[in-house]
Amino acid sequence: MSKKTDRLRRQLIIGLMRQFHLERMEKRLPPGMALALFNFFNSGLSIGLIAVIALITKEAFIFPSLGATAFILFYLPMTEVASPRNVLSSHLVGALCGWGVLWMFGLNDAPSAMAAGMDWPHAFSAALSMASTASLMALLRIAHPPAAATSLIVSLGLMPHLNQIPILMTGVLVLLTQAFVLNRLAGIPYPLWSLKQTSRKL
Repeated sequence: MSKKTDRLRRQLIIGLMRQFHLERMEKRLPPGMALALFNFFNSGLSIGLIAVIALITKEAFIFPSLGATAFILFYLPMTEVASPRNVLSSHLVGALCGWGVLWMFGLNDAPSAMAAGMDWPHAFSAALSMASTASLMALLRIAHPPAAATSLIVSLGLMPHLNQIPILMTGVLVLLTQAFVLNRLAGIPYPLWSLKQTSRKL
């Protein structure tokens, strides 16, 4: 990691500790331990909040690739892959590619590959959805690695219906909202949309 990223990360931790009047802890904890605790709290809180929403609504707001997104949002908040533009756009691209390929192979109403075992249609569906997602993220310059997992989740039949995509995207928005609030509380200029827009203002 660059020195700038380390400096911003430390600023984030110190800023949050000061917001919550934990200056004594800031002086006692080594930077690595403070960062570990910060990630423990935020990653657990963010996924826990989405899990509670899923429990109350009985909808699939929580899915595996959100865990990787949470880690990036709280460990590398000021990188392009953590910007709202990249996170939101790439998860949407991944979900739509996964659903489109699933539909193309006529697998929307089939059991998932996890439940029924892998077959040739699901194998082709997974490969094509991954290829489509990766190429579109590169073409549109919206790289966010967890979106590749979102594409596979959908194309393997775990979230096979088009009406599940808005639910999936709501989970992403909950994470982004928390990342925005905590970063701004700490004095980090986490962007509303694009990191480039924030850089121009600084």
